[in-house]
Amino acid sequence: MHPPIPFNARAARTLREKLGMAPGHVAYGMRASYGMAHITPEHIAAWERGDALPNASELSALAGALWCAPDELMGSPHTLLEHRLARGISVEDIARLVGIDLEAYRHMEGTGRWTGDKRQSANLSSVLNLPPRDFIAITGLEEELARLLTEAVSTRWQAHVRAIAKLLAMDRRDLQEPLRDMQQEYQTLMAATLSRASTASGEAGRLFIEDIINQFWSRLPEHP
Repeated sequence: MHPPIPFNARAARTLREKLGMAPGHVAYGMRASYGMAHITPEHIAAWERGDALPNASELSALAGALWCAPDELMGSPHTLLEHRLARGISVEDIARLVGIDLEAYRHMEGTGRWTGDKRQSANLSSVLNLPPRDFIAITGLEEELARLLTEAVSTRWQAHVRAIAKLLAMDRRDLQEPLRDMQQEYQTLMAATLSRASTASGEAGRLFIEDIINQFWSRLPEHP
């Protein structure tokens, strides 16, 4: 089962009040325009208090009733489902645009496991306008990225920049400085370990590798 959709209760209330609507007006709009026959004013109030959370279809309908984009009611999206909802794309449309059978796509979204091929992955990134960090997380490529980064800082980063750029669909030139800085920092930690037999330095090097994904993204200002 998919975890609860991130929901910004304060934003929902603020948007409703700016429109001069009562919870009953929002509930009516969801029932009348989006077929949400079960929605009552109590649902709206509970969501705004944080006592309950809308599901995916309810959140989309709520956004429609409040005349806003779904992402205005959400926290930061992390999963495939959340990115799709944030952009207001139907499951049918995204399956068609990405080039995947509808039921196969539904399964991927439901399980949170992306199994599309390279072409479909590229289409997904384009349709959802995914930053590299989100693309890597959604498509399950973090382990491969961590492997390449570990090799880059442990040996010659120049030998791995092409593979990393290809994985991220980024320009190699944008990766040179971050990779060089990471290698220098890691090699400094390792040199300290060898010269002083420092347990602290060795632990710092281990922690650097364990956190190498975050180390990498933090060095790309456009993708924090």
